[in-house]
Amino acid sequence: MKENLKGSIVPLVTPFNEDLTIDFDSLFELIDWQIKNGSHGISIAGSTGETISLTLEEKKELIKEVTKYVGNKVPVIPGTGCGNLKDTIELTEYAEKTGCDAALVLVPYYSRPNQQGIFEYFKAVANSVSIPIIIYNIPLRTGTNIEPSTLKRLKERCSNIVGIKEANTNFDQMSKDILECGEDFLVYSGIESLCFPLLAIGGAGYFSATANILPRKLADLYNLTKEGKWVEARKLHYKLLPVNEVLFVDTNPIPVKEALAYLGKIKPVFRPPLTNLSKDKKEKLIGILEEFFKAEKNQ
Repeated sequence: MKENLKGSIVPLVTPFNEDLTIDFDSLFELIDWQIKNGSHGISIAGSTGETISLTLEEKKELIKEVTKYVGNKVPVIPGTGCGNLKDTIELTEYAEKTGCDAALVLVPYYSRPNQQGIFEYFKAVANSVSIPIIIYNIPLRTGTNIEPSTLKRLKERCSNIVGIKEANTNFDQMSKDILECGEDFLVYSGIESLCFPLLAIGGAGYFSATANILPRKLADLYNLTKEGKWVEARKLHYKLLPVNEVLFVDTNPIPVKEALAYLGKIKPVFRPPLTNLSKDKKEKLIGILEEFFKAEKNQ
């Protein structure tokens, strides 16, 4: 079961119409494009999907429609972490009922709980369902870091807590996650520049925002390492670095959605308080993308 959760799992943007409703037509086209280009899984309603701007009912609609549309083509892993435990359990139970392959559950944000509070929170979520739970650790947004020792306790206590997405620039912690929880525990990178290094130490894959615009490249990065082609994978890692960097020239997912709009995939529409890129940042973004695609064409 856990093997099919490995690889490049794209954290999809949530396209909006001009009236700020969810643009499902564009979303389904994005999903088709992702699957055609080799992405190993689809994740919705995460940070890149502007989850904080979505209502509970909108998240349920996303989960229902995407799970139905994808079918059994690739795993669907929705973000189900909400602002309180009750809503998180409700949404995670809904994900299980709808047929999702796993749930990505955010470390509680804003309240900044201690490690025991984090442990009790995830134990309650895991005990409410039987589907695999992947913890989402993103200290920059939550204000709290789940420590490897707490992760180990959760793995030992809850058999369906199978992995963690580390959107954590501390690469040392990723190593300690694997050391504490074992090589069978699924550790993913949520930091674009650490996707390749994590694979080298036994990571399961990554949730990379860059996969929204370069799905084939991010799938190739994982596939090359599984084929033992580490030199080729390393070269691809360095080729992707300029794109990875420019996609965070402003708050995620602003640059990613602007890039997708530039590619003609979605409308450049955001829900407040997010807004479009400034002129200079947009020029920088487009310049890097054009340089990347030109280099690819000339190979």
